[in-house]
Amino acid sequence: MLAAQNLTCVRDERTLFSELSFTVKAGEIVQVEGENGAGKTSLLRILAGLSRADQGEVLWQQRSIQQQRETYHASMLYLGHLPGIKAVLTPLENLSFWYAQRAPDELWQALEQVDLMGYEEVAVAQLSAGQQRRVALARLWLSAAPLWILDEPLTAIDKSGVETLMARLVEHADQGGAVILTTHQELPASVRNLSRIRLTSAGGA
Repeated sequence: MLAAQNLTCVRDERTLFSELSFTVKAGEIVQVEGENGAGKTSLLRILAGLSRADQGEVLWQQRSIQQQRETYHASMLYLGHLPGIKAVLTPLENLSFWYAQRAPDELWQALEQVDLMGYEEVAVAQLSAGQQRRVALARLWLSAAPLWILDEPLTAIDKSGVETLMARLVEHADQGGAVILTTHQELPASVRNLSRIRLTSAGGA
């Protein structure tokens, strides 16, 4: 599904990682590990096509993502550190903006999955950081993209929310999708088809 070939990333004249290669198959959940500053976010942004590696390339279905940007971005959902939502809109309006083709009931159900019922008509700017994060995470119940790239999706989420989110990630993988994520939390041993990539470089990402 996705292949990284000999990726090298240099930031501020320091090499974060060098000649990194791996593949991500359908049905797989891949956790990127490493200390703060090891380059986890930099790697995810390269995989998402939001920045370029200094060397190496990323392949989607055996073709460079740079040669098929529109096709790749339509096949991939990226959720970064920032929630990427419009503060002047409500949670329901944000989901309607992203998924205009979805039925209203589907949008409501997605908000229910992330425990935002009762807040659907409140402007996002008035929500807490954790609630804003959950507005973005509601997209995981609506996205048809086979590849999900998630940077610290479990941040500011309570225990019940973490369990719900992990169940959704496992469900997505079981349906033939793939997930690449970073998290400081220990993932349950029960997660099937879980693999890990360890970044060991010191320095800032």
